[in-house]
Amino acid sequence: MPTALLLDYRDDVAVFTLNRPQRANVLDFEMSAALIAAIETVAKNQSVRAVLLQARGRQFCGGGDITDFSRALDQLGDLLERGIPPLHRAIHQLATLPVPVISALNGPIGGGGIGLALCADIVIAAESMKLRGGYSAIGLTPDVGASWFLARRIGAARTKEIFFTNEALSAQECLALGIVSRVCPDAELAERAFALAASLARGATGSFGRIKLLADGAADRSLAEQLDLEHRCMVESGRSAEAVEGVTAFMQKRAPCFTKPA
Repeated sequence: MPTALLLDYRDDVAVFTLNRPQRANVLDFEMSAALIAAIETVAKNQSVRAVLLQARGRQFCGGGDITDFSRALDQLGDLLERGIPPLHRAIHQLATLPVPVISALNGPIGGGGIGLALCADIVIAAESMKLRGGYSAIGLTPDVGASWFLARRIGAARTKEIFFTNEALSAQECLALGIVSRVCPDAELAERAFALAASLARGATGSFGRIKLLADGAADRSLAEQLDLEHRCMVESGRSAEAVEGVTAFMQKRAPCFTKPA
C-alpha cells in the first residue's frame, strides 16, 4: 500500500500530497497520523517559506473513513474522542503557520476534507471540484475546523444550509460564495497552484506572517484593538530587513530580493 501522504520540498515550498486516490484520500487513522507528522515537521523547518497542499486522484479528500466508523459503532464516540484532538491540533498548527498556505482542490471535498481544504490562506479549485457537507446525513457534526473555516468565509446562515441539506456545490458556486479564491481548468491546477506558492515563497515572509495575524483575527477584535495591532505590526515591519530591501528596491525601480528573517 502506498504512503498515505507525501512531503516534498521544492525550493522553499513544502508540498503535502494526499496519496490515497483509490480511497478518496479519506482522513483515516493512517492518513491523519501522516498529516500530523508532516505538519509538525514543516512547522520546525525554518527554511520553508510557503506550503502547498494538494492530492492525487480525482478527489481531494472525502473526509473521515465511514468504513472505520461502521466497524466501531458501539464505541464510535470513544473512537472520535481519541482521534480528533491530535488532528485538530495539527490543523490549527497548519492554519496558523506564519507563511502562506495554498490548497489545490483537484476534485470533490466533503466532511473533514472541507476543513483541510479551507484552512489554507488561498484556495484554488479545479473546475471538477465540488463541496458537500455530508455530516448530518450520517448523524454526525463538523470537525477538522470545517464549520469554523466555512462560516468565516460565507457566514453562519449559509454554512448551516450547506451542512443541513448536504447539497453539492460546484466549483463556480463555491467561487461565487467566496469559499474558494480561484477556479481553473483541471489540467492547469497543479502548475498554477505551485507557481503561486513559489511566487509567494520569494516574497516578504515576515510581512505575510503579520498580515495573517491581522486578517485572521480581525473579526474577533474591536476597531481600537485592530488599530493597536496594526500599529505594532507596522513598527515591527519597519524595523525589518524586508522593509529596507522593499523600500530600496522601489526607489531603485527594481524587483526586491527578500530573504527570510532570522
